[in-house]
Amino acid sequence: MELEKVTPETQPIKNKDKNSKRKQFLSQWQLQMMVIPGIIFVFVFSYIPMYGIVMAFQDYNIFKGILGSEWVGFKHFIMFFESPEFSEVMRNTILISLFKLLVGFPAPIILALMLNEVRNQIFKRSVQTVSYLPHFLSWVIVAGFVGSILSTDNGSLNILLEELKLIEEPINFLSIPEYFWTIIVTTGVWKEIGFASIVYLAAIAGVDQNMYEAASIDGASRFKQITMITLPSIMPVILIFLILAIGNILSAGFEDLLLLGSNPILRDVSEVIDTYVYRVGILNSRFSYATAVGLFKAIISVGLLVLANAFARRMGSSLW
Repeated sequence: MELEKVTPETQPIKNKDKNSKRKQFLSQWQLQMMVIPGIIFVFVFSYIPMYGIVMAFQDYNIFKGILGSEWVGFKHFIMFFESPEFSEVMRNTILISLFKLLVGFPAPIILALMLNEVRNQIFKRSVQTVSYLPHFLSWVIVAGFVGSILSTDNGSLNILLEELKLIEEPINFLSIPEYFWTIIVTTGVWKEIGFASIVYLAAIAGVDQNMYEAASIDGASRFKQITMITLPSIMPVILIFLILAIGNILSAGFEDLLLLGSNPILRDVSEVIDTYVYRVGILNSRFSYATAVGLFKAIISVGLLVLANAFARRMGSSLW
């Protein structure tokens, strides 16, 4: 079989694509250089520490180090699965995360849709500023603020309820397990709703305004325009954030639960995987056990992320 002679005219398309990408990279070298600090940061703080995963399969000894510690296989995983706290920790983690997902995920979308309908720019910017500010407060400050509001000693909520004759004496809300999930989810939504709505507002701003004009001429109400134009247009963005939220379903929180759920009375409803790792693994110096629990959480999270992405791909939008 006679081989076809390769000429410049018959050069493979792949080589041309590589050359064009190389030229594009060189023409944008200033922008590419700006990415390098981010790559270094991720490599140093995300990839290098992955070497420590080996501790999950060892009886790690701080004096012997990773290379000198005894290999025990899946011992710590089995200990976690057989521990009496396993079912309680998993229940709290999953239910609190689902509660946050059901309430906290649609909240910034609704806020963005409402702000988009406001025509008074001064009022709109004022609401945006007020709703953004809590995001920049640390959970220590927020926990102190919430504790002050719910306090039995001149707490504003108790004073209000007493003035309305709804209660006869102050209620210690942060000592009643039945109220804890509502408090933690409400606080989280209040803190993050404004900042989370920024992306959705940006997506809404990119919607073609001609579609709204055509819908208005056809007699569509504002609500119809939201449901038939705005929401479908920003649906790819919503799906991407939903995928990420499902992937973090086992990340119920740490700072908020640690600070607001510090009362031992609330441990039955406030203990999640992250606080359990901190309390049992870190404070008791059980580093291998803590690593095993954290690795278990990471594996489940990656699995959920892959499943959510596969489902979203069928709907026309995915992360990869």
